[in-house]
Amino acid sequence: MLIKILQLLGFAVGGALLAVMCNVLLLHFSKTLGIRNKNDVVIRWSNESKPSLGGVSFFVVFVFAAIAYSIVFSEAPNIFQNKQYVGLFTAGSLAFLMGLADDAYNTRPLIKLFVQILCGVLFVATDSSIDLFHVFYLDAALTVIWVVVVMNSLNMLDNMDGITGTTVFFILVSCILASWIVFPFNINIWILMMVSVAGAVFGFLTMNIHPSKLFMGDAGSQFIGLFVAFFGMKFLWNVGSADPSDLHPSWIGVLVTAIAFTPAAVDTLTVFINRIKRGQSPMVGGKDHTTHHLVYAGLSDRKVWLVFVLIGALSTMLAIAMVHLMTLKAYLPITFFLAYLIFVFIILYRNTIKYPGPSNK
Repeated sequence: MLIKILQLLGFAVGGALLAVMCNVLLLHFSKTLGIRNKNDVVIRWSNESKPSLGGVSFFVVFVFAAIAYSIVFSEAPNIFQNKQYVGLFTAGSLAFLMGLADDAYNTRPLIKLFVQILCGVLFVATDSSIDLFHVFYLDAALTVIWVVVVMNSLNMLDNMDGITGTTVFFILVSCILASWIVFPFNINIWILMMVSVAGAVFGFLTMNIHPSKLFMGDAGSQFIGLFVAFFGMKFLWNVGSADPSDLHPSWIGVLVTAIAFTPAAVDTLTVFINRIKRGQSPMVGGKDHTTHHLVYAGLSDRKVWLVFVLIGALSTMLAIAMVHLMTLKAYLPITFFLAYLIFVFIILYRNTIKYPGPSNK
């Protein structure tokens, strides 16, 4: 057991250190060689230009984690014989390249949507899908929708220092802990991938928390959105399917996922509602996210980040509590967990109405 824990720590620390080194090099590159294209520098909430290169480290760690796994666990089967891993690697590469192209050339929204749909289709084709309806075509359609929604949701949430990275970190922690509760503690490619990329996100956050030095960019938000969509589906959505004897197990997985994804879900839902009320397209960017409205209410950027740290930590604890109670076949107070989700939504949504901001009245 101790050896397994040390191996996990090694991958987590390695992912963090590799991400930091990668980001330091990218920052140096952006300063010494200049910016090839105006979109390589992004202006966010602070109206300060910074390189949008941080997300590159996520993909680098993702690739190196697979290489390290093959070296350290040489006796394990070839990971490219695993259909689900092939699907994740292929879809992840597509998402990363599409995001990279968007950072450099500002690609058309329809092209981005096509690639996101293709990523979802690749998951289905490689036996990675949500198991909710137990009907292939319905579950396949839901899987594609899930992938598209998460990739766009995290991309939209990437509007202020530290917010998306923190949200993703807690989601990955939820997935890791849920997998250990439902399945025996073991070292496999999935655990090491999650631990390594969680380490990379942590390393990125050391340079992204306010005042940040760089942003993750679309390359980062698209890849990491795809990554958490995959593992959220595998270890949160489908957690109920591990125990078919339980009452409505699949629907419990829906609530577990909603709780774990609370920060992203609440922000996306709030933005959609408010923009539709104003007669605006929900897909057009703006400074009307829950994060922005917290600043309009008087909080500093760093305090807004701390609010999302608190929500992310609480969401993880409640999601894991749900999984633990389910595996114990104990009474599951679903109304309590649902009330938490509704409470967070009401508080943040009400704040957007009370403090509309200069451009959202």
